[in-house]
Amino acid sequence: MGYHHIGVDGIEPTPDRPCTRRSISEAAGLENVALNVYEPSPGESIPLAYHYHDKQEEVFYVLSGELSVETPEETYTVGADEAFVVEAESPQRAYVDEDVEEGARVLVLGAPAIDDVHPYEP
Repeated sequence: MGYHHIGVDGIEPTPDRPCTRRSISEAAGLENVALNVYEPSPGESIPLAYHYHDKQEEVFYVLSGELSVETPEETYTVGADEAFVVEAESPQRAYVDEDVEEGARVLVLGAPAIDDVHPYEP
């Protein structure tokens, strides 16, 4: 059996990201799920680029603030205590609009935890 009790604010942010990212899955040594807390400020995005995944599904759960998610069809606004689900092969770019007053705190779950990301050119 294995258990982990992790203080998320104590996890060192991942370097070279567009916003603060703390990887719970890396801190716990998880292999099957990618679980991260992101803290984008106004004008910052969560992913490195507009992208899609071959097999990975993602869930963005907004803990505080407001997240915008751009898709080829429309841009969604996701508020606190709301979730946005992205199925595999669905392009998206999640960010905090530069016109809002405060940033957001977002829990993002991706499964399976594989590196199958591809840039998307709208």
